[in-house]
Amino acid sequence: MARVRGLGRVGIYVRDLDRMVGFYRDVMGMQVTKQNWRHGIVFLSADAATVDHEIALVRGRPAGEEPRLIHQISMRVETLDDLRAFRRRLLAEGYRIDQIVNHGSALGCHFFDPEGNRTEVFWLTGRACWVPHSDPIDIEQSDEAVMADVDRVWRRIGHVPVGGVMEAETATLGSGG
Repeated sequence: MARVRGLGRVGIYVRDLDRMVGFYRDVMGMQVTKQNWRHGIVFLSADAATVDHEIALVRGRPAGEEPRLIHQISMRVETLDDLRAFRRRLLAEGYRIDQIVNHGSALGCHFFDPEGNRTEVFWLTGRACWVPHSDPIDIEQSDEAVMADVDRVWRRIGHVPVGGVMEAETATLGSGG
């Protein structure tokens, strides 16, 4: 049976192409791989040697208030220190961190890009736990304290393998505790 093997790219209509390219290139560290300014499209990749692009920015987002069309753009980093560095960089660049959460399987730093698209930079903790769950966490603690919190959440919410069925009381977002 044919099936999806992974995320190909996210295409985002933007109002200010220059500003959005600057954000994804300079703040997020992505590389411009293709661009056609006349047609208003720029492709960016986090790993241009192996992936042509993960994000396409396309001029043409209407002005004014409209419904949000993107739930979230999530980008993985390799280490906990990388996640901390992104948090610091975002704050230094003037971006407001919406939340930093412990999913058990990952730690995520949530913020909004220059045009209000919800964005996450996340680090996989090595704990297999694919339950939609979020607890706040201070990632500036020591590595040991961060991992102790990851383990505390992981033990509390339980392990659900990828594709597994979860109990209703486990399927919570932001339950705290």
